[in-house]
Amino acid sequence: MSTKENRYNKQTAQERRKGDAALSDFADYVQKQQSLRRPPSQAQETDYVHKQKSYKHPPAQTETDSGYGTGPGTATSSIITSEHAELDIIDSLGLAEESSHVRLRHLLLDKSADADESRSLLTGYLNGRLEEGHGETLFDLGLEDNGDAMGFTLEDWEFSLARIKQTAEGIGAHCRVLATRGVGGEEEMDGERKGKEKGIYGKLIIRRRPESVDDVIETRIAVVGNVDAGKSTMLGVLVKGGLDDGRGKARVNLFRHKHEIESGRTSSVGMEIMGFDSRGDIVTSAVPGRKLSWEEIGNRSAKVISFTDLAGHEKYLRTTVFGLLSSEPNYCLLMVAANNGLIGMSKEHLGIALALNVPVMVVITKIDICPPQILQDTINTLTKILKSPGARKIPIFINNREECIETATQFVSRRICPVFQVSNVTGQSLDLVRTFLNILPHHGHYDSEAPFEFHVNDTFSVPFVGTVVSGVVKSGVIHTGDTILIGPDSLGQFATTSIRSIERKRIPVPACSAGQSASFALKRVRRKDVRKGMVVLHKLTPDMAPKVYREFVAEVLILSHATTIKTRYQAMLHVGPVSQTCAIIDIDRGYIRTGDRAMVAFRFVQRPEYLAVGDRILFREGRTKGLGIVKSLGYDEKKPLNPDLANGAEKGKGKA
Repeated sequence: MSTKENRYNKQTAQERRKGDAALSDFADYVQKQQSLRRPPSQAQETDYVHKQKSYKHPPAQTETDSGYGTGPGTATSSIITSEHAELDIIDSLGLAEESSHVRLRHLLLDKSADADESRSLLTGYLNGRLEEGHGETLFDLGLEDNGDAMGFTLEDWEFSLARIKQTAEGIGAHCRVLATRGVGGEEEMDGERKGKEKGIYGKLIIRRRPESVDDVIETRIAVVGNVDAGKSTMLGVLVKGGLDDGRGKARVNLFRHKHEIESGRTSSVGMEIMGFDSRGDIVTSAVPGRKLSWEEIGNRSAKVISFTDLAGHEKYLRTTVFGLLSSEPNYCLLMVAANNGLIGMSKEHLGIALALNVPVMVVITKIDICPPQILQDTINTLTKILKSPGARKIPIFINNREECIETATQFVSRRICPVFQVSNVTGQSLDLVRTFLNILPHHGHYDSEAPFEFHVNDTFSVPFVGTVVSGVVKSGVIHTGDTILIGPDSLGQFATTSIRSIERKRIPVPACSAGQSASFALKRVRRKDVRKGMVVLHKLTPDMAPKVYREFVAEVLILSHATTIKTRYQAMLHVGPVSQTCAIIDIDRGYIRTGDRAMVAFRFVQRPEYLAVGDRILFREGRTKGLGIVKSLGYDEKKPLNPDLANGAEKGKGKA
């Protein structure tokens, strides 16, 4: 039992460091546990148990889950210590895949009578790479898969480049040269060669032309940072293509409310998109300053970057946390004002992004008005925080095109943190940010074969259409006209309805699948009957209703808290788009403090929710933060988490 003295003493600096240092380890642990996620609706469907993957999208995948991994199952410690060098490990061990054991150089340069067979094999090879990269791939022309140089001459380079372009055209894709060595021209790189890089070679990006909106590559990026860091201005400049005037001209179109325009501060979750075509060019209007509609961008793009513009002010922290979890971002973009540094909510937002295991990139803004010594102080502070035990990031400051391309290629590692220094007024380094976003690899794995699951993160009432819900498809596939269940309501019940229509990026589509963000128009449902945090599921059988739970048990890590946490403690708990007050009803020990890991039983205060074992949770109350993962659903009072404490309480009642 805690004494009055240790219960009310403020935590020391050492205790705070303990919480920070435990964050990275626990985030990796949660990441691995999420692969075991099973919604309660599948509890009796044993056919899915063995084939089911981590189809609830995690903000970041372990390296073994990605297309770039080396194989299943590596120890957490090895991931932590050497994750940033996984590409070098692949090279040194020679674990790269071979295409039918035929060297790539032969396929590219074959001029014999069997050249048609080589072209056919090359076509199959490129198709496999494009499938692995979800419609795009970065190709090292002049290097084998294991990194060995092919020893190209200039003539070989030109011949192989022509064959690659011809093959790409044949499978409905475009090829663009990003950077070259020993070739000359605008794309030539001047930096030092690394590892096995010898002779003439170059880096290409190959991207499919989408046949429909369904084939467009989608990457979601959450934009966070302290108030006045320039988040909305940066997005306005990136999306519109023009520059800011230094007084907020670029951000006006991003605001959703009148008071946001008047104050210049975002208070809601804003959405904006940026498109790239199959050739890698930004989709913009031919008329300077004109902003394209979402429909125009979606129809002309092969890759769409969806930005979630979040609030930076402290009083909107709940909205920001909701936006971070509900939008299921693939990456997090942290904005830091050069003249203010990493202050206020910037550290809070960075901590949440680290807790969610989302790969982070940093943009230092306003460098045109910042004195050099202040900018250097900001850089030093940022570097110190990123390298701290809680973050364990490797900051890479990007100053030229070569560094930009190399970093984007290796950004599959969560340990790398690219840092840009930009000015939205002068346009300095904005081209590097656009290049980086263009070649940013698709991040995340979803299971389209699993049962359909869709979480609602916003609701609308559209004239002549009816009730519309938006969100991200966690798993499965849905079609227009399908019968669905939406819920739970305050009583834990689900309502039966059907899909009237589906839209992606405001463009009507016949269906959508796992990993895509979409909006559904629902039949015979009033807007007041739906809310954020509800779930949409396929209706399988009339008598099989999805299970919802008011109580659950989770393994948690306390990131920061001033004193101790005991039973009956209440905090705001976030599970994806669900935001609800929760009370702690049981702990596996007497109390928990900063840096402690414990099994904790929670109870929702207002209504039951649809949860799954393996869901990541985040709870907060003021500055108190905790991270956890759901371990079991429901709670049996007859089986307390701390039997000794429960028995002691019963004996005390008996004596009284």
